[in-house]
Amino acid sequence: QVQLVESGGGLVQAGGSLRLSCAASGRTFSSPVMGWFRQAPGKEREFVGVINWSGSTTQYVDSVTGRFTISRDNAKKTVYLQMNSLKPEDTAVYYCAAGAIWGRDEKEYNYWGQGTQVTVSS
Repeated sequence: QVQLVESGGGLVQAGGSLRLSCAASGRTFSSPVMGWFRQAPGKEREFVGVINWSGSTTQYVDSVTGRFTISRDNAKKTVYLQMNSLKPEDTAVYYCAAGAIWGRDEKEYNYWGQGTQVTVSS
């Protein structure tokens, strides 16, 4: 089985930066497709971005393109979400997820972390 643990969330002012980490454990983990999602209270979970197994290809939702960057270090079994030029509307709980194939739909992912809170103040 696979376990995912997010870290790096916190409080930051608008225009600032944060880097989130997602550490994977479990002997069944073998560099799957990794996605990032976010959810604000009372709202549905939304797609943020995705990275393939090798880290050679990424895709992002339009609202974060140019500001967020996903990367991965397979030797450390860790995926990162670098967030720059943060806006108050980025405030949410951020989740990492693992899946077998490329996708933007949360139903295509079968392993999820517990989430980490990101709060952007104005």
